[in-house]
Amino acid sequence: MAFPTQRGRRLRGSAALRRLVRETRFSPSQLIHPLFVRPGSGVENEIASMPGQHQCSIDRMLGHCERALALGLGGVILFGIPDAKDATGSDARSDEGIIQKAVREAKKRFPDLLVITDLCLCEYTDHGHCGALRDGDVDNDATLELLAQSALAQARAGADVIAPSDMMDGRVAAVRRALDENGFERVPILAYAAKYASAFYGPFREAAESAPKQGNRKTYQMDPPNAREAVKEVLMDVEEGADMVMVKPAMAYMDVIQAVKAATQVPVFAYNVSGEYSMVKAAAQLGWIDERAVMMEILGGIFRAGADAVLTYFAPEAAALLAKERG
Repeated sequence: MAFPTQRGRRLRGSAALRRLVRETRFSPSQLIHPLFVRPGSGVENEIASMPGQHQCSIDRMLGHCERALALGLGGVILFGIPDAKDATGSDARSDEGIIQKAVREAKKRFPDLLVITDLCLCEYTDHGHCGALRDGDVDNDATLELLAQSALAQARAGADVIAPSDMMDGRVAAVRRALDENGFERVPILAYAAKYASAFYGPFREAAESAPKQGNRKTYQMDPPNAREAVKEVLMDVEEGADMVMVKPAMAYMDVIQAVKAATQVPVFAYNVSGEYSMVKAAAQLGWIDERAVMMEILGGIFRAGADAVLTYFAPEAAALLAKERG
């Protein structure tokens, strides 16, 4: 029997060899940590469905920001939970709104930390939808002005990147125009360009207190079986002025990440969302999986699909593990 000339196992024989020939690599600087901010002082409420994640007051949020810097993370993205909500989410547009206060404090304490602000109204409206309602559905064009005003408030507070996540038609153009006309032409937009109406968002809605009071978001978020539509949405957002684009969720949409990467020349982000995180945590708590190994395998898969950066609740844990592996 002739021996095989090529033996794949030769390059798998040691950890050093496996590291040397690894095709997909990522670093802490490509990970963004989502943080949930609420009013108060000394508040750090663990989110029941997301072990290890918290709703924090600004003073406690700053501790997470400091850790993000120390770990070399790419930055943080902030989600606000206001004390008072109304039909149009006015706290999102106020210079004294929870996110604007959080951004100012974060940038004052940590000027080198990249602070991204999520731009959506679902956390701020009393009905839980992502814009102003008319006849029970979100009024797309009326919502654009509200988003533009909210983007300006975030930019005035010092946000480094603004990330519209509402999925209204024309929102990127409206936000870009508002920023440019008010002296914020250098603030980039990270568009949630392909955001699906996913069942993986449940834990996030508990964390952000943003579940719709009635109905769902299927009239504006994308239908999960569609992939070509995602490329169309991404290209429209780029044409309107998006500097970076995002696919959300990530794990069940790696084909979409790959298609978006192939179709565009801008940086592609993916959001490893709450349900994806919580499933891993729950299975690990039951002793069914090796949490760290699964975490790194999932993140590796997302990057292998073509993501340039990933928003993930695993960011601190993954960064610490990467640092340990580097020795």
